[in-house]
Amino acid sequence: MEKQSIKHWALDDRPREKLLLKGIDTLSNSELLAILINNGTKNKSAVDLSKDLLNAVNNDLQKLGKLSVKEIVQLKIKGLGEAKAIAINAAFELGARRDASEKRKTKVITSKDVAAFLQSQLQYKQHEIFVAVYLNRANKILHHEIISEGGITGTIADPRIVLKKALEQSATSIILSHNHPSGNLKPSMQDELLTKKIKEAAKYFDIEVLDHIIVSDEGYFSFADEGMM
Repeated sequence: MEKQSIKHWALDDRPREKLLLKGIDTLSNSELLAILINNGTKNKSAVDLSKDLLNAVNNDLQKLGKLSVKEIVQLKIKGLGEAKAIAINAAFELGARRDASEKRKTKVITSKDVAAFLQSQLQYKQHEIFVAVYLNRANKILHHEIISEGGITGTIADPRIVLKKALEQSATSIILSHNHPSGNLKPSMQDELLTKKIKEAAKYFDIEVLDHIIVSDEGYFSFADEGMM
């Protein structure tokens, strides 16, 4: 039997078949999303729903990646319910984790080495997250951990938890980090006071606080690079 051309396939199957025949690089953003969405409605194909979704975020994939399942559903695109929103949300999270894995450095030499790793993890979060990265004497990353999570405007990190984790990991130095969901990279007075507080407390355990890095989708700010440590 002669193989049918793409135009004869069901609308919802075309992106998958195109991927198999021509490779994933040939697919548009809407076609890639259509594969995640899987199927459309009576009146619209999965590709049509994908285009509606992209239009709702002004074709900005970074903006789409920041949306929660609830926020995707709240866009009220007919045919795009919770199950499809979960698939999209999971795909973006998997992509972010892959990016973080690729950018993780086993040895930290400059702020840029760890900033790329932290930014890939935190830049899409819509609430503030405080992370501590623990290193050994060779400046190799032993462990990183979320210390606290807060709202859109801020989070509070307990120095005792930061240092307790450092002792558990036998770390000799720490890099502090948090994200600014607003995109603004300028440190607040609270950021500066917290950095000083943790740095002073760490001295009692012969642990050095090397840097405090603020990340957002605009880039990063290093306290050490700016002479604030």
